[in-house]
Amino acid sequence: MAVSLNYERWGINSTNRSKKMKKKIDLKTHLVFFLILSIIIIFFLGLRGNQSYDTKNILGKEISDFQLKEFNSDRLITKSNLNKDDYKLINFWASWCPPCKDEHTFLIKLAKLKNLKIYGINFKDNIKNAEKFLQDLGNPYSNLLLDKSGKSSINFGIYGIPESILLDKNLIVIKKYIGPINEKDYEEIKILVSK
Repeated sequence: MAVSLNYERWGINSTNRSKKMKKKIDLKTHLVFFLILSIIIIFFLGLRGNQSYDTKNILGKEISDFQLKEFNSDRLITKSNLNKDDYKLINFWASWCPPCKDEHTFLIKLAKLKNLKIYGINFKDNIKNAEKFLQDLGNPYSNLLLDKSGKSSINFGIYGIPESILLDKNLIVIKKYIGPINEKDYEEIKILVSK
């Protein structure tokens, strides 16, 4: 037995009821749309407003000062500790990063170049795992530094790993490599540091 509700008895006819429901649905739809649009606008304004993390800004400029702890000591390394007689490749890596493993062969080859020093910045990693990584694959780094929080890497314009920054003898950024160093990058770095 079906129960029928008598809306007219309470002064509500079915046409008014459906109009009110439609208005409620339209209002909800508009609110959701406005909310999504606001989030998108805020997101893009945030990206546009902060130029300090834009990697285009670092090319042709001297690297910012930094302060990082050496891998197996409490000694702090700053920009002033970098050797100014050689080109420098600053490589950001971690043992948990599969592409870091892929590029490691090329880093070992680059470490053999006369006028290039490779500085490794270990990014948000477990020290024991990082040591095992280097023990298994070899250590191409002239100096190994720690960035446990990842904050210093952001100041270098690093968004993910592996990434590498090539510096000239005056600590000016001449090239940034996003992703693992490959054969083409290896050949390019050889040419750039031979000048």
